[in-house]
Amino acid sequence: MKSSTYRLQQNWMGYFFIFPALFVLVMMIMYPLLYGIYVSFFDTNLVNKWNFVGFRFYQRVITNLSFYQSLGRTFVFTFSTVLGRVVLGTGFAMILNNKRLPLRPVFRSIMVLPWFFPDVVIGMLWKWLYNSGYGLINHILMSLHIIKAPVEWLSNTSTVMAAVVVVCIWKGFPFMIVMILAALQTIPDELYEAAEMDGCGPLSRFVHVVLPGIMPVLSTATMLEIMWCFKHFTIIWNLTYGGPVDATNVVSIDIYKTGFEYLRFGESSTRAVLVFIIIMVLSIIQRKLVKEK
Repeated sequence: MKSSTYRLQQNWMGYFFIFPALFVLVMMIMYPLLYGIYVSFFDTNLVNKWNFVGFRFYQRVITNLSFYQSLGRTFVFTFSTVLGRVVLGTGFAMILNNKRLPLRPVFRSIMVLPWFFPDVVIGMLWKWLYNSGYGLINHILMSLHIIKAPVEWLSNTSTVMAAVVVVCIWKGFPFMIVMILAALQTIPDELYEAAEMDGCGPLSRFVHVVLPGIMPVLSTATMLEIMWCFKHFTIIWNLTYGGPVDATNVVSIDIYKTGFEYLRFGESSTRAVLVFIIIMVLSIIQRKLVKEK
């Protein structure tokens, strides 16, 4: 009897210790998520107007062309940003992994600095750099005679998306450096030596030694980047507010404007739920691909 009572106490003791973390998790993640789904079924101002509309907003959003246009911009932004971060992160990680590189610890510290700055600071800094009147980027390009007149980087629909993507790549590629550099250091030196003895060049070594060695980390980090970029808001909002002419009106900004500018909170929640479903589908696909590999 005593042993069974002791075993029961031991079982409950584990739940007792995880309860604070579980409570915080439920209050900060599960409650807002469930509340957002709940709001999507109402035409509401979140105060004293709660008109139940069922799936009306879902039908409206699914048949709304502007929602698909914002999704298209989001896919373009996400693909471009993630590709840039992966390429730059992998390249710089391989350079920093070279043990013969002088001042390697210094360069490692410098390369990860953008990652530590808040998104708001990054947005304000690059908005100044892109300024057509006194921005440093136009000044350098004109000094090098690459352009003849200042470019309106953030006011021109043909350049604004590329300008925003550059900022987001610069902000996020240090994360890829850290992840891939950690993966590179797990590859045994014997594999490099064996590849050299077999006559493999740099490209062949990368394809047959480096890439398989970093692929588990690379695939996971890339999936995380896709999910983060798909719902990215702060830098884009600080740079362009979704303009000009909706050129950078990605789905996160579309959700924000629908809710807090047009005060259609139910429809805004509906859009957020649909984006959540898209991200969940991407996450499930990534998990299955990693499991199969």
